[in-house]
Amino acid sequence: MKRCLELAKNGLGLVYPNPMVGSVIVYKDTIIGEGWHQKAGSPHAEVNAIDSVKSKALLLESTLYVNLEPCSHHGRTPPCADLIISNGIKKVVIGTVDTNSQVGGKGIKRLREHGVEVVVSVLEDAGRELNKRFFTFHEKKRPYVILKWAQSSDGYIFPDAAGVQKGLPFWISNSYSLQRVHQWRSEEASILVGKHTVQLDNPKLNVRDFAGNSILRIAIDRKLELATSLNFFDGSNETIIYNELKDETIDQLSFVRLDFSKDLITQIMRHLHEEEVQSLIVEGGAYTLNTFIDSDYWDEARVFQGEQYFKKGIKAPVIHANQIDEVQIGNNLLRIYKHK
Repeated sequence: MKRCLELAKNGLGLVYPNPMVGSVIVYKDTIIGEGWHQKAGSPHAEVNAIDSVKSKALLLESTLYVNLEPCSHHGRTPPCADLIISNGIKKVVIGTVDTNSQVGGKGIKRLREHGVEVVVSVLEDAGRELNKRFFTFHEKKRPYVILKWAQSSDGYIFPDAAGVQKGLPFWISNSYSLQRVHQWRSEEASILVGKHTVQLDNPKLNVRDFAGNSILRIAIDRKLELATSLNFFDGSNETIIYNELKDETIDQLSFVRLDFSKDLITQIMRHLHEEEVQSLIVEGGAYTLNTFIDSDYWDEARVFQGEQYFKKGIKAPVIHANQIDEVQIGNNLLRIYKHK
């Protein structure tokens, strides 16, 4: 099962909206086949694992391991449960039950109805952690939300307003930390910032310093005050602007109207769920980050701390969470927190 999880990780950032799945086939304590789901719409992990076995006759005496319950429904690919049955595999070991309503125990039921011995809940916690985006999406009906910011040693996310107005440059994250951020972007489905961040930083919010797919860009601009000359409107990535004035789509740019008199974050979560967006990075600014924190719509926080002392400016968000990791990246310290 550990090997299944290792294989499954190869699909990170590539298989949305599907989960990451790896599969291993064992004959008399020897691995004779393995595979993973490589891209949405392509063969599933079990298919690739079975196809990799040179002598199909060995399948009759083999055990198939997979970190997520095999599907039993017809989607873009045929049901994996049927393939397992048709190949005469008599035992299947499953890491976690699939909580997607289309599967939800139906694959296990189908296998057992056809005489397959099924063992469930092997390294279940590790399997749920690997597919935390998938499980959050299907169980909480929203994306998995990652908060990200960089702060000075004295706890400021932005220097004093006077310095900003003078155009004084400042960087908290070093080049290695920035590369890590681009890696994260390649692994997630979407990224969101507030209007002021777009105005002040003119970010591209794409994947430049790491190989990977483009990411859905999202901004909140209530009155549609952002200048269309900004990088956000360059047409290079699919982009959403949440506002209160209009609904309209032009090429890759979509304006989505929300009711700003009601809970805004709840509406954003609902819309992204409808669009099958499984994960979201919230990069700022401080007001936007705090809005997500106050609304309790977040799962993980990744915080870079630099060596600078700003002494005054905009305070960094404060969260009450469990720190799960700490990594030194040059002169930056990266702390990762999980929601309690």
